[in-house]
Amino acid sequence: MAWDEWEQVKTDTADQRSHRMQLNPVPPEPGGGGGSRQGDLAVNQTDLAAIGDAAFELRQDFGRVSEHARAASQKAAGGLKTQGFALGGALDHVASRWIDQSRSLLDAIAHISNHLDFTKGAHAGDEVHIAGTVSSIATLDAGFNERKGA
Repeated sequence: MAWDEWEQVKTDTADQRSHRMQLNPVPPEPGGGGGSRQGDLAVNQTDLAAIGDAAFELRQDFGRVSEHARAASQKAAGGLKTQGFALGGALDHVASRWIDQSRSLLDAIAHISNHLDFTKGAHAGDEVHIAGTVSSIATLDAGFNERKGA
C-alpha cells in the first residue's frame, strides 16, 4: 500500500469515527414476531427485591472499601509531601477526586435501592387494591347468581 493511500485510510477512518456511532445489532430470535411486539420484559416482586438488596449490599461494601482507599491515599500523600516529593500533592488531588466520585456513585446506588424499595411497596399496594376489587366483583357475581337461583 502506498504511503498516500495509508494516510487517506487514516483520514477516512477518523472522519467516520467522529461523525457516527454504529452499534452491533442483536440477531432476531428464531420464531420471533416482527416489530409489532411491545416487549417481553417481566419483573416480579422477588426480582425487584433481589436487585434492591444487591444495590444495598453494594453500597455498604463499596462505602467501606472506598473509605479505606481514601484514608490510605491521603495518608500516603501526606507522607510524600512531608518528605518533599511533588507526587504527594498529585496523590492528594487524586484522593480528593476519589471522594467526590465515590460519593456520586454511593448516591446513585442508594437512589436505585430506595427506588426499588418504593416500587416494591407501591406494587404491593396495587396488589391489595386489585385483590379487593376482584373479590368485590366475585361477591357481586355471587349475589346475581343467588338471585337467578343458580
